[in-house]
Amino acid sequence: MAEATTARLADPDVEARLVRLDRALDSLESAPGPTTRTATEAVALLTEVYGEALARVLDRADDQLVERLAEDELLGHLLVLHDIHPEPAERRAARAVERLRPAVQERGGDVEWAGVEGQVARVRLTTGGGGCGSGCGGGDEVTDAVRAAVLAAAPELTAVEPLTETAPAFVPLTTLTHRSAP
Repeated sequence: MAEATTARLADPDVEARLVRLDRALDSLESAPGPTTRTATEAVALLTEVYGEALARVLDRADDQLVERLAEDELLGHLLVLHDIHPEPAERRAARAVERLRPAVQERGGDVEWAGVEGQVARVRLTTGGGGCGSGCGGGDEVTDAVRAAVLAAAPELTAVEPLTETAPAFVPLTTLTHRSAP
């Protein structure tokens, strides 16, 4: 018996379909009438059933498979959507920050996970001495990128609070150890 192979969508194709889906749902929700309510209910019920099916897959999978499924970007988002992701939000958010860290460091700054307080993520942002300047790409740009990455990984968190620090300017050791004559 020959096995059927199904071509998988590349990530950009998935993204394009998600954009189209968002537009279609926005259009549907803005249309008045009972047909709109019925269609919206059908989408919600279908989403619920698919969420239940995904939960049952996780129930039957071993830990290694669950981990692999959760690592897949699309599946990870679906697991979060259905509130069945096996990892806590804090761990997912911390991993998102670690993924961004090299890019922030390339711009002369640093970002470090500082934890969760309530439903608010805290990240420590460090800019180069004297401020980020043009070499860092703008403090707001970095903060926005960190916020977007954390909330995408853990949308159940309500906010991301940056704890901004400026690295101290370089002070030569000789100026600290030199004593003035009385």
